[in-house]
Amino acid sequence: MVTRYKITLAYDGTNFAGFQRQPHQRTVEQVLTKAVNKMAKDPVEPVVVYGAGRTDAGVHAFGQVVHFDLPTAINAEGVRRGLNSLLPVDMLVKKVECVPLDFHARYDTVGKRYWYRAYQNEFVDPFKRNYTGHFKFTADIERIQQAIPALVGKHDFTTFVASGSQAHDHVREIYSAKAWALDDGEIQFEFCGSGFLYNQVRIMVAVLMEIGQGRREVNCIPALIAAKNRAQARGTAPASGLYMKKVYYDRAELQSDLKTY
Repeated sequence: MVTRYKITLAYDGTNFAGFQRQPHQRTVEQVLTKAVNKMAKDPVEPVVVYGAGRTDAGVHAFGQVVHFDLPTAINAEGVRRGLNSLLPVDMLVKKVECVPLDFHARYDTVGKRYWYRAYQNEFVDPFKRNYTGHFKFTADIERIQQAIPALVGKHDFTTFVASGSQAHDHVREIYSAKAWALDDGEIQFEFCGSGFLYNQVRIMVAVLMEIGQGRREVNCIPALIAAKNRAQARGTAPASGLYMKKVYYDRAELQSDLKTY
């Protein structure tokens, strides 16, 4: 009897070449697939894993979601313990659930939440270099907070998608977008939306940091969206500051979190 499992996965993206399998590269998909098949004792048909989204090299995750099928039923806790005993220290299965066979980690999502940490300092902090994006020049958080609401809503985000995107439709809806400053020089961002295009969060952060640094006008975002021109956005924030925080499959949970955050 085939059983479908939904797992919530955390990983430190520093030493991964992204999520998606690539030849001769260490990727999250490749390492997880190897562990799942080993746990399944190398079944006749190799087990394939399907992720909720692809993260780039250096990007981290607290709540990546993956599903896969096993030919025999193993209780969810057994799968969690089994996988964690096989995975490297930069990956952790936080939760395992048995789900219906029609569940799909990618196609059933109703929202995603990303977090970005921007560290401001003339020089790179060795203890933050893998976990924040480094920005040499200081940004004004008040300017960023004035500008960021313009990203909320349903828009064509062509200006904010990197070349290489396979998406045919660049319309996405951002439900919430927030920014705040910490005492140690970090500016943090959180975006929740229906979905995000290739490098979209990192491009939005780069634009917002330029606004904070006075290199763009506070009210420039509507014009950037209307331009539908990637060259107008210019930069991309470093991958090391980005975290996939949560993937939503339940609209009630999404709405509850939107009221809380």
